[in-house]
Amino acid sequence: MEAATAVSAFGTTATSSSSSYPAAARPSRLLVTPAAWRGDRTPLSRAVASSRATLVVSNPPPPPPSTAPAGVAHSKVDRSGRFCSPRAARELALMISYAACLEGADVVRLFDRRIKARRETGFVFDKTCVLNYNHMSFGGGPLEVGTEEEAEKLNSQNEKDSANEAEVLSAPPKLVYNNFVLRLARENLVAVASGWDKHVDIINKITPQNWKDEPIARILELCILHIAMAEMTSKGTPHKVVINEAVDLAKRFCDGGAPRVINGCLRTFVKDHMNIDPSQPAPADSKA
Repeated sequence: MEAATAVSAFGTTATSSSSSYPAAARPSRLLVTPAAWRGDRTPLSRAVASSRATLVVSNPPPPPPSTAPAGVAHSKVDRSGRFCSPRAARELALMISYAACLEGADVVRLFDRRIKARRETGFVFDKTCVLNYNHMSFGGGPLEVGTEEEAEKLNSQNEKDSANEAEVLSAPPKLVYNNFVLRLARENLVAVASGWDKHVDIINKITPQNWKDEPIARILELCILHIAMAEMTSKGTPHKVVINEAVDLAKRFCDGGAPRVINGCLRTFVKDHMNIDPSQPAPADSKA
């Protein structure tokens, strides 16, 4: 990553001219801490020079295996074996936004560049990785287990899940996401770009002082805010849906305090800048 990384998108000084935007053990029990909480991984590890940004995250133990009959498609994956849910579009938009801030690039142009990028010679993608990917797997605190064997098993599963997600999210987008998700992610990014300057000013007013003091350390959280605010104002998605999705993204990719702060910031945004009572329920037919 170059020293000239730009984060002018968040009202800080940028130097890039192209910028527009511990696991503990005890005798009676053991605590297993997910890798994301040990500090040995970052939620979005890096933006690769080829414009393929890699998300590396860590999960708690996976849910029990699905009881659905063999041959039944996963609810978040279509018949072609690609992600088909709006949540996948939001994650993709977040990945691109994060990478764009690190590179000092335009979010829409970076997205288009990634979509059009040629596959690396010899690249092979195993689509079973998509089926093993869990959009709803959050981090969390240490997990209690009874033996060292159980601790090792959980740590091993955590590493496998992280490797699986790295494989999925560093693959060419057209192999991972269907056309609906790609279109929705691009629409979200266009909305982010069009409302960027206005939302920077609002974010500076509603975020806590420690986030404004160290914006480079909060790029991921600020990207989530930009995406959520753009979706509510430009796409008209019900605010309850958007806030819940933003909080879930924060639970998944940010530190322990971020979901609460993001929830508060977005509720303030809805109340003070959209003139909507955030306590009002979203329409019953709204979907995430």
